[in-house]
Amino acid sequence: MIKALLAALALTLAVAPATQAADWPIKEGDVTFKDVAFKSGERLAEARMHYSTLGTPHRDAKGQIDNAVMLLHGTGGSGKNFLSPLFADELFGPGQPLDLAKTYVIMPDNIGHGGSSKPSDGLRMAFPRYDYDDMVALQHRRLTEGLGVTRLKLILGTSMGCMHAFVWGETYPGFAERLAPFACNAVALAGRNRMWRKMAIDAIRADPAWNGGDYKTQPAAGARTATDLLILAGGNPLALQARYPTREAADKAVEQMFNARIGAFEANDALYYLDASRNYDPSPGLEKITVPVLWVNSADDFINPPELGLAEQLVKRMPKARFVLIPASTETRGHGTHTAAAFWKKDLAALLAR
Repeated sequence: MIKALLAALALTLAVAPATQAADWPIKEGDVTFKDVAFKSGERLAEARMHYSTLGTPHRDAKGQIDNAVMLLHGTGGSGKNFLSPLFADELFGPGQPLDLAKTYVIMPDNIGHGGSSKPSDGLRMAFPRYDYDDMVALQHRRLTEGLGVTRLKLILGTSMGCMHAFVWGETYPGFAERLAPFACNAVALAGRNRMWRKMAIDAIRADPAWNGGDYKTQPAAGARTATDLLILAGGNPLALQARYPTREAADKAVEQMFNARIGAFEANDALYYLDASRNYDPSPGLEKITVPVLWVNSADDFINPPELGLAEQLVKRMPKARFVLIPASTETRGHGTHTAAAFWKKDLAALLAR
């Protein structure tokens, strides 16, 4: 049980590496852009954008790739998160919704994440203060300039990737024929969602060992608090209560979850990716999204609590959008239900059939 929960938590706001299926034949590459400008006015002399792919691109009569889909990962994760058996084994096989015999799957590492350029590469706090618009713009360049992809069959995004899907739908209308945003809301990050992020940011900055980002070793106290908040934000209260019904069991589980994550935690990178959502707010432009949309949230999501009722109202402003709320149970995975494909696989297949 603990192993299964850890795998799920690693896929939420993933700081720990995702559990991977060993037999998915990924290909990896990098695209490098020179003198990249950011919304803040800052520039990066060279931005390395890493990506992984599965399947083979197919070209139509005009030579254009016509079978590409893009999967966008969550905060602190990477494209390889989608190689988890919870996701890959449900979707990539023969006859499944993203059958690799027919589908070219692109899984980018966003700026600030994974194998792409990030503060911990050396610039630390001198790295440009990117936001979601910057991240989506670089995703677009990676597709068009790096991979020669000018149209997508689908963008499926989880958590941060969910929010990026809404930004894509408004910034590049029609580039993706369908959108599948999973585990987010389409409003500015405020209330509890912003508060827990700010708590994690403040904890890192308040640790004297952080030293303005010029630390020799990770600031342990700040890293501890930030990691604990990430664990809490990703949990399913019903499952946690059922699996750890005593104080001793709960305390032991926290330590195991923490130890599984802390080795991959990098404080400066975390400061950037936790704050990148600061300007996010697609709500004024939702009417621009006219392609079919499958929007999925889960009722046990701490980060996007269903009692806010936001999605049920906002989905009405997109003419071809459908919202699904997955009921909470001891089998759902909190915020991480977004990557457990068994819960929404049939809905995705229906979207792709439209």
